[in-house]
Amino acid sequence: MRTYEELLTFIEEENVEFIRLAYFDVFGRQKNIAVMAGELERAMRYGISIDGSAIAGFGVDIRSDLFLRPDPSTLAILPWRPTDGRVCRMFCDICYPDGTLFECDTRKILKDAVKTAAAAGVDVKFGSEMEFYVFCRDDEGRVTDRPIDQAGYMDVEPLDGGENLRRDISYALVEMGITPESSHHERGPGQMEIDFRYSDPVTAADNTSTVKWAIRSICASGGYYADFSPKPLRGKPGSGMHLNISVHDRRGEIDEELTDAFMAGILSHIREITLFLNPFAASYERFGRMEAPRFVSWACQNRSQLIRVPADPSGRKRIELRSPDAGANPYLSFALLIYAGLAGIREGLQAPEPLDVNLYKADKTVTDKLEKLPENREEAARLASESGFVRQYVPKACLEAYIDEKEV
Repeated sequence: MRTYEELLTFIEEENVEFIRLAYFDVFGRQKNIAVMAGELERAMRYGISIDGSAIAGFGVDIRSDLFLRPDPSTLAILPWRPTDGRVCRMFCDICYPDGTLFECDTRKILKDAVKTAAAAGVDVKFGSEMEFYVFCRDDEGRVTDRPIDQAGYMDVEPLDGGENLRRDISYALVEMGITPESSHHERGPGQMEIDFRYSDPVTAADNTSTVKWAIRSICASGGYYADFSPKPLRGKPGSGMHLNISVHDRRGEIDEELTDAFMAGILSHIREITLFLNPFAASYERFGRMEAPRFVSWACQNRSQLIRVPADPSGRKRIELRSPDAGANPYLSFALLIYAGLAGIREGLQAPEPLDVNLYKADKTVTDKLEKLPENREEAARLASESGFVRQYVPKACLEAYIDEKEV
């Protein structure tokens, strides 16, 4: 849908009464304002005003009026809401009063990165693999540290207590136009994973944000709590958000030479952008153990590496970045990865030789030669603040919000 008339027809036919106009702060936390269906024309024509000074990282304390302009292509019915007087959602562009796009809108930052890639003849696709824990609530509805089950990797029911939840989540996502590729129980007690097919970066980021919201909502309606934090249980596996990235040329074909240079660019800039891929202090407790990477390296199929090239019988080459976690803002993360990859292509960078060893067990004579991901959030913040690459693409107010840990 692209026009007000198409939207109005859909809303009338589907008995929609409330429209959630959704947007994100710089950390990727979804915000929204709800309007009645009768206010749709005003929203489409003029936008809906919000107080930008109340949003983390927006940096508009004095002239704080910002406006939400709905993106009709993102309209989706919320299947977990009542069918009588239905609720739908549209993501929005954030604008100044004169219609100029707001520079700290990370969705805009990603759109700009996609345009830059297209101008260079590069088309990048992303697919996310999101891990999360499901915890029980007590009789008063408070979150406990008791997982929904004690199952392990790819167990089945009755050990797997989340099978019905994942089914309900998958059905809801399909109704919203998002098709999960697969879902299963992960290694930790109560830990789940849902994977999605790749798509263009903006759609992939929209889907990632929608999936987290749907999972939280459906778990809450069943009396559970979905936890996307990187290390909810000490001594148990952390939760990551592995990103599958494929690089296509102007013809739409996966190009191995472009892919190799793109990967080299990510490896070159990964340390300075880790703050945005792993924004929490607990993110760094996950690194270097239980299939989470520690070193800046790559190899084919090897899950101890930062980047692995998965086996694909079709012969199509993609890369899997294994360091991000689900606390990351997908819009900003995807944008920075695109810019890093484009730098690799532009500068003709070459990745080091693949390191086909198990880095969790490797001798120090091997690991001492490798760069490490930041040891903690403080190091990651320092690297980001000192990076000319980061400052080129991340607005000042946004960067300052990330550096200040109290904002996260």
